Amino acid sequence: MTHHHHHHHDHGTPAGRLGLVIVLNVIITVAEYVAGVLSGSLALISDAGHNFSDVLALLLGYAGEKVSRRKPSARYSFGLRRFEVLVALINALTLIGIGIFIVVEAVERFHDPVTIDPGILIPVAALGLAGNFISMALLHKDRGRSLNMKAAFLHLLYDTLSSAAVVAVGVLLLFKPWFWLDLVISLGIVGMIVYSSAGILTESLRVFMQAAPESVDPKAIHNDLLSIDDISAVHGLHIWSVSSREVFLSCHLCTPQPLDDPNDLIQRVNDMLARDHNIAHTTLQIETGDRCPRPFDPEDDGCCRD
Repeated sequence: MTHHHHHHHDHGTPAGRLGLVIVLNVIITVAEYVAGVLSGSLALISDAGHNFSDVLALLLGYAGEKVSRRKPSARYSFGLRRFEVLVALINALTLIGIGIFIVVEAVERFHDPVTIDPGILIPVAALGLAGNFISMALLHKDRGRSLNMKAAFLHLLYDTLSSAAVVAVGVLLLFKPWFWLDLVISLGIVGMIVYSSAGILTESLRVFMQAAPESVDPKAIHNDLLSIDDISAVHGLHIWSVSSREVFLSCHLCTPQPLDDPNDLIQRVNDMLARDHNIAHTTLQIETGDRCPRPFDPEDDGCCRD
């Protein structure tokens, strides 16, 4: 019986870039809140609230990036990689909370319009919009590197949209008192928030439930393993991930007779998994003879019961 562990470490986004975005968003939040009070704009105060939520989300993201990159220990053999998924889950729930907040505020403004000074509203909202664009540019390259960075980027994207909406409303209020437009724009933003948050929630829960990633086909992997010379059966096939980036696989490989060089088979299996399925973390157990008679069923749990 031979065990083999194959690892490849992926170094992700530097947390320093996230720290710079946090500082920028703190400045935007304070500026919009003060200007909102001075101009009487509930929309601008609301946008400051959205930015404050961004700051909280980005702080969580900063902690997630830092903590998830800590080295493994005897107690935490995977390190704290799953922490970034927990942070992404919290951020997604925060996005939904922001969506509910926008709806409540929009309804209140529809029933009780507030007199606004566009002279203060427009330039400060435009400043917030520019700040959000800069923040998005800083994180754009890394937005797909992890669930955590994706959630942080989405916070900035939706706040950019809400800032643009505030600017647009301010410009329109120079000419027409169409306060109902704020309700329409806000509900549109809420729709996008809910749509994208659902994706992050689904992906986060998948990782926590240790399901195989959507990008992986367990049945195809099983068939590819069987196509390798010297493998007569595959049992105990498990595919899961501990973070949004790294996929792990463990299984039992049965051979008809003892192998002169089991490591050669292990190398061939790892080469195939890395090349065809982008799986670089494996634990493989070689067994001689059919020690797990129950056939593998991708629709079942794929586990040995012996």
